[in-house]
Amino acid sequence: MTLTAPPPIPRAAGSFPLLGHALKMRDNLGFIASLRETGEPLIEIVLQPGTRTVVVQDPTLIHQMLKALAPTLDKGRFFDKMGQLLGDSVVTAAGRTHVRKRRQLQPAFAHTETARYVDIMRAEVRAAVAAWKPGQVLDVREAMVQLSLNMLAKTVFSGSLDEATFRQLRSDLSVVMNGVGARIMLPDWVERLPLPFNRRFDRARAAVRATINTAVDELQASGHDTGDMLSMLLRAVDEETGEPLTGHQICSEILTLAVAGTETTASMLSWILYELARHPDIEARVLAELDEVLGERPVTFDDLTRLPYLNRVITETLRLHHTGWLVTRRTTTETRLGEWTLPAGTELAYCQHALHRDPKLFPDPLTFDPDRWQDDAQASPLGAFLPFGDGKHKCIGDRFALAELITAIATITRAVRLELDAGQVVQPVARATVRPRTLRMAIRPRTGLKQETSA
Repeated sequence: MTLTAPPPIPRAAGSFPLLGHALKMRDNLGFIASLRETGEPLIEIVLQPGTRTVVVQDPTLIHQMLKALAPTLDKGRFFDKMGQLLGDSVVTAAGRTHVRKRRQLQPAFAHTETARYVDIMRAEVRAAVAAWKPGQVLDVREAMVQLSLNMLAKTVFSGSLDEATFRQLRSDLSVVMNGVGARIMLPDWVERLPLPFNRRFDRARAAVRATINTAVDELQASGHDTGDMLSMLLRAVDEETGEPLTGHQICSEILTLAVAGTETTASMLSWILYELARHPDIEARVLAELDEVLGERPVTFDDLTRLPYLNRVITETLRLHHTGWLVTRRTTTETRLGEWTLPAGTELAYCQHALHRDPKLFPDPLTFDPDRWQDDAQASPLGAFLPFGDGKHKCIGDRFALAELITAIATITRAVRLELDAGQVVQPVARATVRPRTLRMAIRPRTGLKQETSA
């Protein structure tokens, strides 16, 4: 019996010597989305000179990559770069190191801890909304970045930093967060140039590390458990050595959590508020559900599973506006993926944003329809819907993130109505995440609804 060799993996059009697909990547979302129109299960692009990246587009192959092949894959350039910039962490690690780090951090994201975090999150949302004025035009994404940073800082450092240090930490984290997205996409040599952008990033990163290290030292010296995530990380133990995490390790975990978690949460909150403003009927159903379930009391952890329609709104936003546009892996040995055999050192990637908008997988994909998730109406194949990734590298903070999103939306929507300008065109742009390029909304008072009272 003669086996037929698989077809060669094609290279995407528009590649130039030395530059590869760099010119195409000026519109990175459009370019990656256009690859799906080829119908190819695998297609090669060139992002770095001399390095091939194979974009995996078939859901079955994506599932195989993330699950069956996970033990033999490294995490690829995107995560390598993040590790260089922020330090080794559970997000950037692979193999046994990842497993060990994940076990160390898992208690910080346990059910009981998330329940405590919700009260902190809600207080931060209330404080943010209280500062908004009726008629004010809000830069929604910037407001959501600040809110996400506040929620993160309070859950991580709730009892460990004074207010002035908090404010400086938030400012420094914002600089680091914006800088990481740019540096990951630029050639390595750019970050060595004496540019103001680079100097700002380096100063802010050093300041964040200094702040965290000081908090660690002071908390260790006091012997107190402040009940925040920092205290929990100080109690974590390396299962192989029996030693606690070093200050540098804790700093790297918090830095990466801040960049990865804050950026994605801010972008998702922005897109949810955008879609609710575009669809008053959907917003009305969300408000009716909140009124029925909560009455006049604030949202709590126990309510997170009692709001099925709001959960479907969030799920549909994760589909239509997923923040992940290029997730990487790398083969460490010769690897069989479907019909193809890939040599060691091959960069692999997939794009959730494009995958979730494929009309072959999601009927009428550009329509925002939360009810497509009702009673499993959306029966997508394995590997087609990946809101938090899959396999052993699935996002460790998925429940934490959902708690943030539900708590924030439930609190914001009952307090104010956000209104889009009539002529505003909101375009997605891919930086560290897929976020709105510009999203400005006017704040209107919410009338005719029960207002929540303090818990």
